[in-house]
Amino acid sequence: MTGYDPRGKANRALLVGVSEYDNTAPPDGVPGDLPAVKHNLNRLAEALRHGGVFGEREITVCRSPDQGTFDQELWKAANEADGVLLLYFAGHGAIPNAGDELFLQMRNARVVAGGHAVFPGAVLFSLAQAMLTASSAGRIVVVLDCCFAGNAAWVRPQTPDKRRLLLMSVQPNHRIDAGDPDMPTPFTAELVKLLEAGGDVSFGDLVDGLRARMSAAGHRTVRGDAWEPESRAEPGMDVLLAAGAGRTGSPPAPDAPVPRPAPDPAPVPGPGSPDPDPGLVRRVGAVLAGRLGGMDSAWGALIRRRGGSGFREDPGVGGKAGVRAGDTGDEDGTRREWRRTRRLVAGGVVMLVLVVTALGIGVYRHLVPTGGPSSCAPPLELRVLTDPDLEPTVRAAADAYLTSEANTTGDDCRRSGITVYSAGAADAVTALRKQTGAWQEPREADTNPQRDVGPQPDVWIPASPADAARAIAGQDTDAVAELDADQEPFAYSPVVLAVPQGIAVDELDDRTGPPLTRMIDNLRARHAGAAVRRPDPEFTDTGLLATIALYGTQGAAGAPDPRRAEDRVAQSGPPAPTAAELLCTLPDDDAVDNRTAALVPEFLLKSGVGCDSARRTPRMAQYPGDVPGLEPVFVRVRWQGADRDETDRDREAEAFREWLTGEGGRVAFAQDGFRAATGNRALLDSTEVAEGVLRAPSPLTESAGRDAMEASLEDYRGANGPGRVLFLLDSSGSMVGQWEGPSGGPGLLKQSLGGLGDRDEYAVWAVSDAGEDTYDTLLPFGAHSRKDAERAIDREAQVRDAEANPLGALRAALDAMEVRDADDERPGLIVFVTDDEDADRLAGDGFGSLLDIARARGLPVAMVSLKGGGCDAGKPDARISEASGGRCLDADDDLGAALHDEVARTGTGET
Repeated sequence: MTGYDPRGKANRALLVGVSEYDNTAPPDGVPGDLPAVKHNLNRLAEALRHGGVFGEREITVCRSPDQGTFDQELWKAANEADGVLLLYFAGHGAIPNAGDELFLQMRNARVVAGGHAVFPGAVLFSLAQAMLTASSAGRIVVVLDCCFAGNAAWVRPQTPDKRRLLLMSVQPNHRIDAGDPDMPTPFTAELVKLLEAGGDVSFGDLVDGLRARMSAAGHRTVRGDAWEPESRAEPGMDVLLAAGAGRTGSPPAPDAPVPRPAPDPAPVPGPGSPDPDPGLVRRVGAVLAGRLGGMDSAWGALIRRRGGSGFREDPGVGGKAGVRAGDTGDEDGTRREWRRTRRLVAGGVVMLVLVVTALGIGVYRHLVPTGGPSSCAPPLELRVLTDPDLEPTVRAAADAYLTSEANTTGDDCRRSGITVYSAGAADAVTALRKQTGAWQEPREADTNPQRDVGPQPDVWIPASPADAARAIAGQDTDAVAELDADQEPFAYSPVVLAVPQGIAVDELDDRTGPPLTRMIDNLRARHAGAAVRRPDPEFTDTGLLATIALYGTQGAAGAPDPRRAEDRVAQSGPPAPTAAELLCTLPDDDAVDNRTAALVPEFLLKSGVGCDSARRTPRMAQYPGDVPGLEPVFVRVRWQGADRDETDRDREAEAFREWLTGEGGRVAFAQDGFRAATGNRALLDSTEVAEGVLRAPSPLTESAGRDAMEASLEDYRGANGPGRVLFLLDSSGSMVGQWEGPSGGPGLLKQSLGGLGDRDEYAVWAVSDAGEDTYDTLLPFGAHSRKDAERAIDREAQVRDAEANPLGALRAALDAMEVRDADDERPGLIVFVTDDEDADRLAGDGFGSLLDIARARGLPVAMVSLKGGGCDAGKPDARISEASGGRCLDADDDLGAALHDEVARTGTGET
């Protein structure tokens, strides 16, 4: 465990509880007040005061704040903390139908229903994350006790932060009840008991204890499923939150940071009081600039997402009722409401930016005359965009540069600050090639690089010079970003086939030189159960570079055959987004880890990954002769209209380039296992060769070509589409409790439609015995727009007073797909969403025959059970998916995201 003892540091706990709401009456009020939340704050504050970690003045209790008050208190806590920063929230929560954002509803929250639905008076969890990330705290702990709390795990921070530990009261897409109004809510009651149990209590202890206590108490969510708290944290990351009675100030563990006396909490800024830390002002300003710079358009995207599909208002802790946005048909009224919302959001963004700017000016004015400990002006901030696989190394290099002499003035001030972030490689190339205007000023919901990629970069470090060539050669004539790429990369790492030692080759000639496809075929010849996995070719260049070799010339006439090639790396579920995550997930199953080779950059075999596990199988690198390697290159990005500080920005970007491509960057990349970019590409650190890595493999293939990368990406996208999907929606009477909201049957189905594009064909059947057949057609086969499909589902889908016949419906679905496949060969998928109440009909000879047909057809069937345990070994759902080569999902999974990804593998829509 990476334990962290924050005692002796400036710790801050912000406890936010909204027990009273201003707006609870229909039609735009929240479901009601939450009196139990008052007890939450009282009990939790008391437990923390006696826990030996947080001092009396380090705990702030914020009772039923409005949105503005919450922002102010969060800013203050983030500014003051340098040990542990704890944010606790209890109250109503709300999510959109897509389930990919969580809104924390404050006292002044409303629900504006109609053609579109928005949640004024609510805090976007993504924005709260951004403010937390700007803190200097050593650990950031977030505890959420609200409905849909688990959806917070889906809200990816703009800048990944390994310090963050997230504890959520319930799994995604679930509502919870507040319980007795005269006592704390069930989750917080158990949380307090654990904190008060005595002895040392860490975040990990809370996670394990809460899961056990909630399960033992038999708590259920509103829809009757087991109530399961969830958590997210870097593997092994932990922090002490209570040290037991009478142990305040006791010495930390030997490997913990050396404590220092805790300073008095900083006073609220005011006349004659110290201003906030200028470094924090700069960091929060940079984060908010990135998050809020496109917030106007982001709100537009959120409100109009999926063609105005609407939002789901959460009844909150203790609530029962819900509100869905419908289509009013009043187009003029909708436009007026949209313009009014747009002005309000834009005004709020301006006010927040002005607050940050004013604080920054106040710092400078206060510190310069007084000659205090720092008279440095906030340094110019450079934004560096890079490939996801390169991000950890580039971030480490940037951290080293920040404190180097190259970035220090004669007055010991920093010349520049650097924000490193990553985005999908294909998205970054597309944005810099064709969407620079939208990046500078987003105008449409569907095209918004500020939301999908990140802030406008000053520097771009792709993983291959071919990316820069693709972006430059394909730029629109009206592009507002100028790309200036270095002629040569500054480091190199080959993409290797990392094979478990137990099934790896021994001969050197077999480890270097053969083409990738031959290496894979030989691996499978040695071990019948061997598999090969590759990261997502659209998200990181590692996957795309491997795909260049994987496709090669597969066809009989020498033409590429991407679909046949994809069979070599086929897997259940979507590919891992990055090579590091691929290596993280394999050890989840020892049997899979021991027989699965991974296409990853060689440097990961030395630097490892954040989730490195002691039980990971040792691997040996094989060097395919036709897979180009990673070659990071420095690209300066200049934006039209950004001429106010153009000279300064050019100077600081050039200083960073010289350091990164010189000895300073060489040291940083050597530590992570990279090679020289030229010559014989020797290891930059020749003194230490990682286990399984060859010191001088030969030959190492040449750089990737621009056209080869473009063609392979296009072929990859075509290999998995256009597709054909048949959705079966259980509409029997037992589904009445699993019908409403984003986590109900129709809601999950609609979320998955984002994985389908305009060229895909799909249909929706309602499965029940209400009619003459085992199903009714809600949507016939065809290429439908998402908006039309959602309207048809909303209009036609309903629970029937009948049972379902899953056996007959699945047999009919397989027959229908076979008929259509005879006309054109497309990737196909059957999706069956059910509560499994009629699973007893999947038995006997008929079931055996169904499994035989599924095996013979080779058409994957994704079984989606709305009940927990539906995919346990031997259950009918698991057997159907296994026989067909499909995937089984149940309530123990993140159903919305998992089903979307499964459909996206077949379709050509969002991935």
